Amino acid sequence: MAKTLVIVESPTKSKTIEKFLGKNYTVKASMGHLRDLPKSTLGVTFLPDEEHANEFEPKYINIRGKGDLIKSLKAEAKKADKVLLATDPDREGEAISWHLAFILGIDPTSACRIEFHEITAAAVKDAIKHPRCIDMDMVDAQQARRILDRIVGYQLSPLLWRKIRKGLSAGRVQSVATKIVADRDREIEDFVPVEYWTLSAKLREGSKGQLFEAEAVKYKGKKLELHNEQEARAAEEALSKADYIVSDAVKKERKRHPVPPFTTSSMQQEANKKLNFSAKKTMMLAQQLYEGVSLGKTSVGLITYMRTDSVRLADVAVDEIRDYIKQNFGSEFCPAKANHYSTKKNAQDAHEAIRPTSVMRTPSEMQEHLTNDQLKLYTLIWNRVVASQMTDAVYDVTTLAIDAADYQLRATGSVLKFPGFLQLHSKYDDKEKDSKVPYVEPGSKLLLYKLMPAEQHFTEPPAHFTEATLIKELEEKGIGRPSTFAPTIVTLLTRGYVVKEAKKLLVTELGIMTVDMLTEYFKELINIGFTAQMEEKLDEVAEKKHTKDEVLSEFYGPFKKELDHAGVAIPIVEIPLEVSDVPCDKCNDGTMMVIREGRFGKFLACPNFPKCRNTKPILHPIGVKCPKCGADILERKSKTGKVFYGCEKYPECDYTTWDKPLNETCPDCGAMMVEHVERNGSKRKFCSNQECSKARPVYASKTAAAKTTEAKTTATKTTAAKKTTAAKKTTAKKTTATKTAAKKTTAAKKTTATKTTTAKKTATAKKTTATKKTTTTKKGSKE
Repeated sequence: MAKTLVIVESPTKSKTIEKFLGKNYTVKASMGHLRDLPKSTLGVTFLPDEEHANEFEPKYINIRGKGDLIKSLKAEAKKADKVLLATDPDREGEAISWHLAFILGIDPTSACRIEFHEITAAAVKDAIKHPRCIDMDMVDAQQARRILDRIVGYQLSPLLWRKIRKGLSAGRVQSVATKIVADRDREIEDFVPVEYWTLSAKLREGSKGQLFEAEAVKYKGKKLELHNEQEARAAEEALSKADYIVSDAVKKERKRHPVPPFTTSSMQQEANKKLNFSAKKTMMLAQQLYEGVSLGKTSVGLITYMRTDSVRLADVAVDEIRDYIKQNFGSEFCPAKANHYSTKKNAQDAHEAIRPTSVMRTPSEMQEHLTNDQLKLYTLIWNRVVASQMTDAVYDVTTLAIDAADYQLRATGSVLKFPGFLQLHSKYDDKEKDSKVPYVEPGSKLLLYKLMPAEQHFTEPPAHFTEATLIKELEEKGIGRPSTFAPTIVTLLTRGYVVKEAKKLLVTELGIMTVDMLTEYFKELINIGFTAQMEEKLDEVAEKKHTKDEVLSEFYGPFKKELDHAGVAIPIVEIPLEVSDVPCDKCNDGTMMVIREGRFGKFLACPNFPKCRNTKPILHPIGVKCPKCGADILERKSKTGKVFYGCEKYPECDYTTWDKPLNETCPDCGAMMVEHVERNGSKRKFCSNQECSKARPVYASKTAAAKTTEAKTTATKTTAAKKTTAAKKTTAKKTTATKTAAKKTTAAKKTTATKTTTAKKTATAKKTTATKKTTTTKKGSKE
């Protein structure tokens, strides 16, 4: 049989696929890209003049450190009769296959490329039956993006180094993302709250009728606007004396539709909101679920390819999901026809939505095979896709319009009539609370049970961006693509343009300074509309509507002019150093440390750098005393930038907590209260005493779980230790017996050899003696 070499990107994927294929297949991993543009130089040859207006040629080199891997793959390719390139089914994967073809000497126009969107035995074997040539249009689209980002990064970043400070970077997408965050923060800062008041009343029909609440919404037929307390009190007085008559009553059904299955963007958003996962963590876990999980003797990919902007599902998957719904929930939860969802206009729709490779692998069955975080994400994906094929939730909605003097009040209530998809999805969705409002015939008089005090409110500014809302904004604006959202956010945080506080993304002074400079001198580059159009043109390269060089040439001309102008016009920005009141304890010459800004925010550093490299964190007392030693508690940051609280006398005092300590004591036990930030950003107070009834419930469960786990671990370790000891003893006995037997055998062999040698010598001696005697006898006879 012919030997076939299959090359994928990751070792995990190779191990999973190897189990599907027979002995005639070898599966190896390329570990991602093997060739790339050099880091030390631009690596792009371009001649932007009239004669060579469309020449942009990348200079690829083998990535440092991958020489041995390349040699190994070449050796495996020589042994094989056929090589199949099975990298990811997207532009990046297509480009990796193209680089592999170059390195291994494979003709890219030959049937050397296979593609599958889920790592299951059926999908992989089917792909092997239908190889194709490498799609050079997809490769060119990836190259165009890579060259474009390289030109911007390698020509604009040095300008920032000269004008602002070394170490900065500018990128086509990251700069626009920074501007979006900066604009929102400025909008919040400039926001002026406006006062307004609301007024409501509790009413009922008859003295024993059901109580319900109605809000005043109109005055003399126009929208009611209460701007201050005086207007609110006047409305209160009028309503306290008025008769309440139902002018209109409507009772109808309202349907709530299930949401579509996950795209990359929506998965990142939901994982951030529901599970508090960062975009980077979500994609890492999704990659693990896609590449394959060990299920005992077999391995299989649990989800389809996780980089997609489509909400389309394969017909086979839809049929399986509908059968599952009928069997486990009942036919009334499965619509007569499958639910279909429309994909957004600018979506590539190259892959289907993210879904389980088999809906029969339920989260409960997969629990023992997955880590806690893997299970959480898999459950989120599984529930989302199953719910997407269930029936609508149905509510009975009652709306009453109530006249009272010159005012009109409105009461609206909704009651869940049929759960539909909420039967499954309510645990992971914002469940609507039932609010009952009785249906009252128009013309009926209502009794005023209680006029609620008027409430003062102020309009609120827009919310700060979180990772979830920033990803949503980038997607809606057409900035970047599914595979770029997570890396873009990581870059913003790493470069110090944006910091994360709780779940909020906040622009830094450095970010504002960079954005302002780019906005002034590179209006096109940092323009949201221009960046979105560029994304569309890059997509069109893959669709054969443009060539790689056409798109690059159109961009480079205007960019080069702006770059040359900015190099002359931009003044060097001197960032003033903020001097602290903390002396450098290493210099000991009275030098005061200065405040600098790094990856995780501001810190103290010696101004004599690099001669003195002393640094210290900036500590913020929160005005609360340590419950252990009475010293001040400080706000600190972990290595990952997460805020925690600890005693100023650390390490002498080891008191630390993730929850913010408060100057309040528990009414039940007298222990210190702490403030916990929930996943949705809301804050709640709990007792710090884990044994108290007012402690955060997770404490008790975690403690119990920890004890159980510890007990299990101890038992396991003990059992394992016993087994190991027993095994060692048995092995030792066997080894001793084997050695003894070996010694005996050796001794026996030596004895036998000795006897044999002695016997031979004796026989030889006898022969010699006999020969001598014979010779002597013969001599005597002759004489």
